[in-house]
Amino acid sequence: MTLPNNLKFSLKLIVLSLFILATSCKTKEQKIVTIATAANMQFAMDELVAKFYEETGIKCQTIISSSGKLTAQIKEGAPYDIFVSANMKYPNNLFQSGFTTSPPKIYAFGKLVLWTIKDTLQPSLTLLNKKYIEHIATANPKTAPYGIASIETLKNAHLYNEIESKLVYGQSIAQTNQFITSKVADIGFTSKSVVLSPKMKGNGKWIEIDSTLYSPIKQGVVIIKNKKYKLKRATKFYNFLFSSKAKEILNNFGYSTKK
Repeated sequence: MTLPNNLKFSLKLIVLSLFILATSCKTKEQKIVTIATAANMQFAMDELVAKFYEETGIKCQTIISSSGKLTAQIKEGAPYDIFVSANMKYPNNLFQSGFTTSPPKIYAFGKLVLWTIKDTLQPSLTLLNKKYIEHIATANPKTAPYGIASIETLKNAHLYNEIESKLVYGQSIAQTNQFITSKVADIGFTSKSVVLSPKMKGNGKWIEIDSTLYSPIKQGVVIIKNKKYKLKRATKFYNFLFSSKAKEILNNFGYSTKK
């Protein structure tokens, strides 16, 4: 059966339109780098991806969670391109399991603070065992490196046994921050980057914890083995993270970028 010329033209137009749509969707997908980001880096990452887009035209989308949960998701096949962790343990684990293109590299050292939104409180470690302090927030040490640092701090300050029953655990720093800002917890441990962020700066009172009370928070980054056409863009962001402009942003959020 011979199709009329006008129907042939319509069919060709439909096929061409579908091809253009498929190509444009693929191009759009290729231009996005998906970054799995530890919750302590949430606010700093907003500025980092904005600066990266300004310089390269490459857009980034971020997935925020605890480092432990993000690691589990990557092992389950989550389509992330880069993993920006809060420690070296989880990215090392992914490298050893064959999920990354290379070993992890330290991009920053995190700092722990004690923070309260309550006007009547002046944050200090000696405050924590007072009877009127009922709830102390910290990230879950099983999945969040800043939670590990908090517990180390309490143990090294010989406070853990006294105040263990007061601890309330967030699944990440982000949830821990919610406990503090909503005043569900009287006080809590978080990342210095949080209290210095534009969103939180000036809210409540905080003190920086003596770094000798906890192990250095070495934050590592890795590129995830993913679609080959995305590797080039992922590598560009990886390299950008070690640039002077990125280091300036990280320093402004309270991270140290000096080894």
